[in-house]
Formats: sequence, structure tokens, C-alpha cells
Amino acid sequence: MRLLIYAILLSGIVACSTSPTGRNQIKLFSSNTLNSMGNDTFSSFKSEQKISTKPIENEYVQCIADALIPHIPTGTFDGEWEVVVFDDEQINAFALPGGKIGVYTGILKVAQTPDQLASVLGHEIGHVIAEHGNERMSIATLSNLGLQITNVGLKSAGVTNKNQALMMAGAGLLAQYGVNLPFSRAHESESDLIGLQLMAKAGFDPHAAPKLWENMAAAANGKVPPEWQSTHPTHDTRIAALNAAIPTVIEDYRTAPKQPNCSHQLTD
Repeated sequence: MRLLIYAILLSGIVACSTSPTGRNQIKLFSSNTLNSMGNDTFSSFKSEQKISTKPIENEYVQCIADALIPHIPTGTFDGEWEVVVFDDEQINAFALPGGKIGVYTGILKVAQTPDQLASVLGHEIGHVIAEHGNERMSIATLSNLGLQITNVGLKSAGVTNKNQALMMAGAGLLAQYGVNLPFSRAHESESDLIGLQLMAKAGFDPHAAPKLWENMAAAANGKVPPEWQSTHPTHDTRIAALNAAIPTVIEDYRTAPKQPNCSHQLTD
């Protein structure tokens, strides 16, 4: 009964939150909590992973970040953003609440131009703008609560331990494939669109975004799971959605105050 009351109270708390694109959201945690967690996570990354000491890599990434940051919506994070390049071949980058951006050197081989790297950073910053970290934590909290309520209900109904285990396993799969992964794919698609607008406003060519995902598809060499099993949309899905969205941001690009000059030539 206590769990049920808690669930009802939580549903009332989260009923009226929306994302930058107008999608309904669930957010249970404060911005201060997320910022603190972002700071702690980033500090751990810096202490555990090798940081690039190559000036050209750091200057290149910082230049692109510096062009994007002024166009981040007010209130996302009002302090100074920190950008770190990690010396690692994984094809990845990330942004965290609290104004943190991390870029792995492996992504620099796939994002072959400043505009393409701007689309990567814009996408990652988009997660922070839309508070996807908050939403994912909130969804996980509510999913776990739902499973606990289901477990209590099965016990109260006198279901045998064997059948109860099977039903709980089914409920867990339903939560994963019916709730958690689709929400993750929605986050990725939403961040693509937020990042596209951010890069256009900063003066980076939005046509580079679908080109980046063509490069990502080539780098993956076909080794991706079916979309329904994945936290990310397929490359083809992303490319099509970005191409369709370019007309909505092209005027931002054309009227951007200046074209960023980040055309450093990276060499090994």
C-alpha cells in the first residue's frame, strides 16, 4: 500500500513537464542534483582516463565548443563550460549537466570537418539542454517502483514462487523494451534536432550533420543491432530525420553572425 501511495504522489509531481521540442517528460530530480552528479562524474573521468596533451587537438575542439556555447539556451548552465579531450580511440563524445563536455580523440577521425564535429558536440549538448539525464534517472526510478509494486501484488495474490519469477522476468523485459529503450531512442532523435539548430545558430553548416552519420555508418561496418533492441535509432533513420529537418534551421545558418574559423588541420 505504501508503494502504491508513493507511485500516485510521483505521478502528480511529474505531470506537467515538457522538453524543448514539446514532448512530455518525467523529471523527478533538481538541476542542482544533476549538476553535482555531472561534476562528480567528470572529475572521475579526468582522474581515470588519459587526457590529450596535443595543443592542436585541444585548440580545435575548444574552438568549436566556444562557437556553440553562446547559443545554448539561458538557464541550461550559467557557469563556465569545461571542455576536455580524452586520448582514447573510441568514437564518442559526451556532455554532462554542470557544463562539462568530453571528446574522445577517436571521434576526430570520423567527424572529418569542423562542421561535422560541431554536429557531434551540438547533439551531446542537446542532451543537457533537454535534461535527458534527469528523465532517464526518473524513468528508471519509476520503472523500478513499478516492478516492486508488481512483485508485492503477485505475492498478495498467492502466485507461486516459480510463476512469480516468470511474471517478474516478463515485466522486466516489458520495462526494458517497451519503456526504457524507446525513451532512449526518443532522446537521441530529439538531441539530433536540438543539436542541428544549435550548430546552425553558431554558423556551422547543418548539412554536415547527416554526412557525419554517413561516416558513422561506414565506421560501424554494419555492426549495429536492430533498432528495436537499441538505445539509438539506426543510422538511416537519423540521416533521414536530419535531412528532413535542415529546412527548418537553414535560415538560422544563413543569418548566423559569423562563420566559425576552426579549420585547423589535425595530423597524427
